[in-house]
Amino acid sequence: MTAMTPVPELFREAVAALQSVRPRREVQLEPMRPPQRLAPWSYAVSCEVSGPADVLASGRLVLLHDPDGQDGWDGVLRLVMYVRAELDRELATDPFLPAVGWSWLTDALEASGAEWKALGGTVTETSSARFGDISGPARTDDLELRASWTPPDAALLPHGQAFCQVMASVVGLPPVGVTLFGQRQGS
Repeated sequence: MTAMTPVPELFREAVAALQSVRPRREVQLEPMRPPQRLAPWSYAVSCEVSGPADVLASGRLVLLHDPDGQDGWDGVLRLVMYVRAELDRELATDPFLPAVGWSWLTDALEASGAEWKALGGTVTETSSARFGDISGPARTDDLELRASWTPPDAALLPHGQAFCQVMASVVGLPPVGVTLFGQRQGS
């Protein structure tokens, strides 16, 4: 696209919908530079969140728009999500973790009322040990969730809300309005 190419109305509406997402206070969304070569039009937000047990997660949600569509999209818009979170050792060894990680996404999409097609992705568990000049914690365990799906239109508010819910689920935040034992109001 050239600098003179007008921004498609569908893309402008989709970006405005994502910008209207108002996450819970623990979830911090920030616009970021989107990838430039995946589609003619793109927009992205990054996310940082910390959970009650100091579990940290980061992620990004990328909106892609190609007026001609692309193979595998089944549409002209595509959302791409990446989430990375630290895990405690006990959770990292749970054999059901990949299925649970995937359900965080599908449950969030369903609960938000988002419509989608062509959903696919991976859940990856990694364990790392550091040595020598980059030594650090004896061992770290991480989960990565990568997914993409096609929304039917530019009404992306539910999709942005689902992304925020995935981020909250990954770090173990309770549903909005629920207080964990040991937490006090205002803390």
